[in-house]
Order: sequence, then C-alpha cells, then structure tokens
Amino acid sequence: MSMLASLLFFAAAPAVAQAPDPQRRSDQERAYDARRRGDLLPNKVIEARVLPQMKGYEYLGFDLDFSSGVYTLKFLRDGTVVWVDVDGRTGQIIGRTGR
Repeated sequence: MSMLASLLFFAAAPAVAQAPDPQRRSDQERAYDARRRGDLLPNKVIEARVLPQMKGYEYLGFDLDFSSGVYTLKFLRDGTVVWVDVDGRTGQIIGRTGR
C-alpha cells in the first residue's frame, strides 16, 4: 500500500466509524415530526401524567412504538417489572402489566 493510499484510508476511517445509524436517526426524525405536527405528545408530558400515579415504583425509561403511537413506560418495584402502555395522542393509560 502506498503512503498516499494509507493516508486516505486512515483519514476516511473516523468518518465511517462515526456515521449515524440510519434506522435510529429515522426513528428520531419520525418522533420529532409527529410531535411537531401534534400527532404525539412529548415523552415529558406522558411522564408527567403517569409518574405521579406510580409512587413506590422506580422509573426505568420508556419506548415508543411509532406504528401504534403507544408509549410503554417501564417501572420496577420489589424485583418485579411493570409496563404501563399510554396512548401517545391522548396521554391516557391504555394498559398495564405486572402488579
């Protein structure tokens, strides 16, 4: 490998290693667009509605299913995981698993 080829290879390597995951970026863009259009409530609004109802539980985070518009908030209490499903359009709790 020539010196020039080596330099080009190593110069391009960081750009390749830092390229964003296209699927993740797509999810982020879809969430941003849906919130901006008013199709989905922001996760902070969802959390503000649900967390006060879950006293005694440790909040672990959320997931958003774009196809259904459902946020799933994950909690932990006494070694048991509890999932709370929330309609992302209305903020209403639509389901819960666990105790």
